[in-house]
Amino acid sequence: MGEMRILITGSTGFVGSNILRRLVNEGNDKKIHIFIRSNSNIWRIKDIIDKVSVHVVDLTKKDEVESSISNIKPEVIFHCAIYGGYPSQTDQDQIIKTNFIGTVNLLEASMKYGFKAFINSGSSSEYGIKSQPMEENDFPDPINVYGVAKLASTYYCRMTSIKYKLPIVTLRLFSPYGYYEGSGRLIPYLITSMLQNKEIKLGSPYAVRDFIFIEDVIDAFIQSAEKIGKMEFGTILNVGSGLDTKVIQVFNVLREITGYLSDPKFDGVPRDSDKIEVWRANINKINDVLGWTPKYDLKSGLVKSVEWLNKNIYLYEGRI
Repeated sequence: MGEMRILITGSTGFVGSNILRRLVNEGNDKKIHIFIRSNSNIWRIKDIIDKVSVHVVDLTKKDEVESSISNIKPEVIFHCAIYGGYPSQTDQDQIIKTNFIGTVNLLEASMKYGFKAFINSGSSSEYGIKSQPMEENDFPDPINVYGVAKLASTYYCRMTSIKYKLPIVTLRLFSPYGYYEGSGRLIPYLITSMLQNKEIKLGSPYAVRDFIFIEDVIDAFIQSAEKIGKMEFGTILNVGSGLDTKVIQVFNVLREITGYLSDPKFDGVPRDSDKIEVWRANINKINDVLGWTPKYDLKSGLVKSVEWLNKNIYLYEGRI
């Protein structure tokens, strides 16, 4: 992809910023374009933003999107812009506009000029409650507005890909963790608290998630773009570890890594998604299609996360 014009939306977010860093570090920065909003917090990419082409664009505004796409004419698009993935992001109108309308605007504008790969970021929230590992052909039954909006985005991408024979794939991400993750998320909260020897409170210690290290997630995005010509139109792929892990298990592994001595306090009200007993990806399809399999197990990913956060904890000052 080094010679292609690449566009990343959501480049100031967790996943998008890590994709951007990988590409910049690999020397692709001269042809990288990013969309940011006028009020975007650029703390994740502040040190590299001057290496790429920046476009201030609101994805929910069709004219802005079309104008920027006509100038860039991106060949590879990593669509990572989302809203609603954090418990604090509750504006339902914004959830629908960002995740669905934003995707429609971006895809329609991009179609006018053609592209070699459009990688849409989906979510495990599209599945809803399941009693077994989640498969791409399962009946989707989301339990919140965010899941509904992401599902609509996925299906719009799939329909467009099949109808117009366009190279579009959706990666349904489970629970990525790692570098530059938001401080309010479980793993950064646990690590920063342990490194600073602070009290830890867990609202749902036995909630399960399929945690997948960010390096593996980036690999899935890059490999999807590079091998998209080998995939069927409208392909949807799970990106997870294939295991579900309880919150208390994550705590115990991190306690072993950091040497934290205190026990957590159980305090809080579980969300609906915290009551689910099974939340893990079936990753057979992505393995078959891309040859992708996670390189990091939970402990090795957490070790790298602790090492990175220990060196970069200053980035989280005021956010912890």
